[in-house]
Amino acid sequence: MATIHVDVVSAEASIFAGEAKFVSLPGEAGELGILPGHTPLISRIRPGTVKIVGPDDSEEMVFVAGGVLEVQPGVVTVLADTAIRSQDLDEAKAERARQEAEEALRNAKDRAEVAVVEAELAMLAAQLAAIRKLRR
Repeated sequence: MATIHVDVVSAEASIFAGEAKFVSLPGEAGELGILPGHTPLISRIRPGTVKIVGPDDSEEMVFVAGGVLEVQPGVVTVLADTAIRSQDLDEAKAERARQEAEEALRNAKDRAEVAVVEAELAMLAAQLAAIRKLRR
């Protein structure tokens, strides 16, 4: 069975490194599915879940808060702004952070501050959606 090497890294750590027979993730223009032999590609990625299907059909899920995807022959690299393994996601913590961001948005003083907080809210909304989807 053909596989492709997958690396998911963030500024903090290497989150996943291993072989896979399929990878899916939220690309900038929509959901991307990558199989061994995929055409080389570079794309920005949106906040959401990276699904990695191993050679034995095991699944690894990683939440990413955005970043860049690079597909090369034999290698998929996800350079994430933030990456969290699905088992490490904390719904209560994410919900508290969302509430704090909403409060910060209400208190924002200028457009730049509003833009930063809105980006944080979008990432937290995607994280909460990923958590709820994974918990089903």
